[in-house]
Amino acid sequence: MQRHGYNQGNGDHTLFVKKKEGRVTLLLVYVDDMIVTRDDEEEIIKLKVLLAAEFDLKDLGKLRYFLGIEIATSRTGLVLNQRKYTLDLLEETGKLGCRPASTPLDAGHKLSLREGELLCEEAKGRYQRLVGKLIYLTLTRPDITFVVNVLSQFMHAPTDAHLKA
Repeated sequence: MQRHGYNQGNGDHTLFVKKKEGRVTLLLVYVDDMIVTRDDEEEIIKLKVLLAAEFDLKDLGKLRYFLGIEIATSRTGLVLNQRKYTLDLLEETGKLGCRPASTPLDAGHKLSLREGELLCEEAKGRYQRLVGKLIYLTLTRPDITFVVNVLSQFMHAPTDAHLKA
């Protein structure tokens, strides 16, 4: 990409930026998925031709879904949500029919390392995967960040009490 005028991002090496005559084109790559955005339609067409010459591409059109995040446009900008990701997570954990709580963790509930029985290796792996998925969910759900932070503190030695929380 660099030989075509794109500079790799300093903080994110999957981001490529091309600035030309006051216009900006952004290319974000994750494994075999790409997002292209611009304020220069002509450059987008050139980029698609360039990429199609080197890769087997499938243009999905306007961005609607990327890495578990639904994207919608509004008059004021973009709206991001993880509704499907959340529903899949609830189904996976058997909580799909549960009632919503006003707070993610009961007020005053303190978790400790000594509370409950240590999980077996298989259950420990499930706990760690669940917390990892919850961490990803905090991208669009900052309201659960505190409780996810608390749960992540027990990743090395989770107990049944941590899993229940």
